[in-house]
Amino acid sequence: MSRTTKKILVTVMPVTEEHKTWLEEQAEGGNFDCRFVYKESGLSAADLEDVNVVIGNLPPELAKDAPKLEWLQLNSAGADPYASPGALPPGCRLTSASGAYGLTVSEHMLALTFALVRRLGQYALNQARREWSARGKIISVEGATILVLGLGDIGGSYARKAHALGAHVIGVRRRVGEKPDYLDELHAIDELDSLLPRADIVAMVLPGGAATEHLMDERRLGLMKKGAFLINVGRGSAVDPKALKKALRARHLGGAALDVTEPEPLPADDELWGFDNVIITPHVAGFFYLPETLNRIVRIAGDNLRAWTRGEPRTHVVDVKKDS
Repeated sequence: MSRTTKKILVTVMPVTEEHKTWLEEQAEGGNFDCRFVYKESGLSAADLEDVNVVIGNLPPELAKDAPKLEWLQLNSAGADPYASPGALPPGCRLTSASGAYGLTVSEHMLALTFALVRRLGQYALNQARREWSARGKIISVEGATILVLGLGDIGGSYARKAHALGAHVIGVRRRVGEKPDYLDELHAIDELDSLLPRADIVAMVLPGGAATEHLMDERRLGLMKKGAFLINVGRGSAVDPKALKKALRARHLGGAALDVTEPEPLPADDELWGFDNVIITPHVAGFFYLPETLNRIVRIAGDNLRAWTRGEPRTHVVDVKKDS
């Protein structure tokens, strides 16, 4: 009995020959005869005409018009551009790579935490000017109160690291549930206003969307303790940029570290570049710069391939919103 042929496109990700071999092995022995195509960049609509499965974040404008696409496995944890109504062909399943980025992004957050509280960005400016001078008082991570907004894989990984260093860690999520051991306190997002004045560091790992749009606005930034630090590695849209600049100008905040901004890329003439207590990295906390991140993404994709070819449930499924 012949098996149905399925074409699988692996894109965006710089997969190695070892990765390719492993992915193809996972697809063997199932219900389909899987044919793999690898194209890291330069995709066009023609490349998707007969593709059944895509592994990797293909351009959203191409996804909706791929005529045979039945499953999209993202290489990202976030799925916002692909989960909105009409973003994918009817019946197309969507899975993400949530869980692949906790290691790399949480370590980036930890690096930003120490850079802020030890004034390393300001000392880097001193070094560029060949200026030997002290920048003043600092705080310790040990004993600090760190408020973590968003407790998924990334936020939870950062919270564990901060807790291990002796910080008092307060977690905030949409639904409270059972408190993990690495948190000293767990609260719902509707308690945020009462928690902000307690925090020495507010670390944000929130998804995009209407619920988080400018969550940290002028009022909430004003609720933060004078001299407190803000870290954002989730979505730039979660922080009102005008309000942030106002708080920094007034020296209400001790500083900010941003791996995400609104807009992105941050224009060269944006005022944020000029603050000596702001550290900006160009959305590099995740991506594939740490090889283990790519390994984790490939493992998630391969496990889902194996399940799909055998008619078993896939993991990391994302709900795709339907037109109302």
